[in-house]
Amino acid sequence: MGSLKGKVATPKGVDGEVEWQMELFPECKAPSSKGMFITFEGGEGTGKSTQLKLLSEYLLSLKINNIQTKEPGGTEVGQELRRLLVTGDKDKFDAVAEALLYYADRRVHLTTKVWPTLNNGIWVLSDRFADSTVAYQYYGYDKRVDKQLLDELYKIAVGDFKPDLTIVLDLDPKVGLERSFKKAMGMETKETRHESRGLKFHTNLRKGYLEMAKQEPERFVVLDANKSIERLHIDIVQVVKERFKL
Repeated sequence: MGSLKGKVATPKGVDGEVEWQMELFPECKAPSSKGMFITFEGGEGTGKSTQLKLLSEYLLSLKINNIQTKEPGGTEVGQELRRLLVTGDKDKFDAVAEALLYYADRRVHLTTKVWPTLNNGIWVLSDRFADSTVAYQYYGYDKRVDKQLLDELYKIAVGDFKPDLTIVLDLDPKVGLERSFKKAMGMETKETRHESRGLKFHTNLRKGYLEMAKQEPERFVVLDANKSIERLHIDIVQVVKERFKL
């Protein structure tokens, strides 16, 4: 709660002063969800989008309705923010500016797509969520964003909502970057802004994901992504079957 003071307007003009309490940042809570929210995390080139698509197809084979989405870019507004965040000069924003933009995208994504979908009993599979912001803007950067600030942004934009399962695809950053740059060669828009930060950044990123997974073992599952697409898909299916009793 915040305390504000101001003049009181009356028919005879402005008179006196009053102090009142207001909630500066209203608590935002996710609706009571019926679907499951699964997020895929990991560094660049780990195969998140491919594995998300394969899991979606597997769930559909079980007649579990689901949608595929991503951050940033899961909404029309998010697509504009994604262009700003993942293309162009790596130094055009500092880490704080990036975090704010990612949370703007996240809030729109949740309120217009994720939460309504979950409330309809449909599962949501997302390529990245808030753990990416911590990994990139806190662990990755030398001039990192204060963790308390990131926690406050999460509370403001997301509330107490969390994924039901977060799958981290773990891979040697050298291998991941090679894959990612190769993929970018065939893209009309080169989404390589983060790749261009260099190996140290991405090594820090990997360490960050592994540390977060240790802190929340009930939510995170870390899988070795240095294997075939088919073998990794089997591993993911096994995790999902066990977690949700399918």
